[in-house]
Formats: sequence, structure tokens, C-alpha cells
Amino acid sequence: MKNIFILLLLLSLGTSCDNDDGNATNESQCNYQGFSYFDSNNDQTLIPETELDTQYFPNASNGPYGAPGIEIASFTSSPTLFFTTNVIELNETGPGWISINGAELEGVTVTCQRAGTAVGDEVRLDVIYGSMELEFCVIIDEVL
Repeated sequence: MKNIFILLLLLSLGTSCDNDDGNATNESQCNYQGFSYFDSNNDQTLIPETELDTQYFPNASNGPYGAPGIEIASFTSSPTLFFTTNVIELNETGPGWISINGAELEGVTVTCQRAGTAVGDEVRLDVIYGSMELEFCVIIDEVL
């Protein structure tokens, strides 16, 4: 929790993180990919997509928390990251969980802005933690 709080505190200083407000470069497509935020001037990528592994679980029997879902992880980047959610339908909003640098999982609110179900599909998830808005714009690497 301490790592997430520090990361979010640093990002919240001077940021306006609304990636879907009509002004962001990724409004209609992911012009950048990874784990990012918008700082009122530019897209800022925290972890590039090339360092993220995205898995889609279409079946409740093997999905996170007993339902179809998505897991996004990077254990080679700095910071390391693990994220999971069952929010996979376009415009759906619900819970997700994130851990940075191996910290305890923290609850976040997730909105699916672009849904995908196959390897190579783009998925875009808006993630809100407190007053911070971050975004995953990733490519599905594996369907399990």
C-alpha cells in the first residue's frame, strides 16, 4: 500500500489524468501503449506495453476471482506490477485490483473503454484509485 500511495502521490502533483475527456491523444485509439496517465500536456507512460504481459481468461473456471477477466503483469520492469479485473465488457465499470512492487493488492475502479477477446486485440482500461486516473492500453498476449 505504501508503494501505491507514493506512486499515486507523485503522479497527482500537477496532473490532470483524464485520458477520455476528448483532448487526449488516445481518445479514439491507443497512440501509445502500456500503463500510462495524461499530465495535462502529454501522455506519460509508466510501463511500456512491451514490458507488460496481458492474459485474457474467457471462462469463469479459470478467470480471476472465479469469473472471466484480464490479468496484466510485469515482473521485469521497475516498478513491477500486477493488475487483475473482471471488467471486460465495453463501457462496463467495476472493481479491479493492483499491486506495485509486490505490495498488497489494492482495490481500484475500472472502466472498460475498449474490449478485446483474442490474441492481438487491443484492450483499454481506465483505472481510478482515489483521485488518480491511470490507463492500461495493452494488447492481449495470451488467451487461457
